[in-house]
Amino acid sequence: MLETIIVVLVILWLLGMVTSVTAGGLIHLLLVVAVVVILLRIIGGRSPI
Repeated sequence: MLETIIVVLVILWLLGMVTSVTAGGLIHLLLVVAVVVILLRIIGGRSPI
């Protein structure tokens, strides 16, 4: 029983590491795109929001 819990926890931990890196990269990419779009709107003279 203890081995099963350990295996499940290790699998969930590995899955969390893989998805957090992928999702983290995607979130950072989306944040950079959002900042660029806002800067372009400000430079263009339009309202940023």
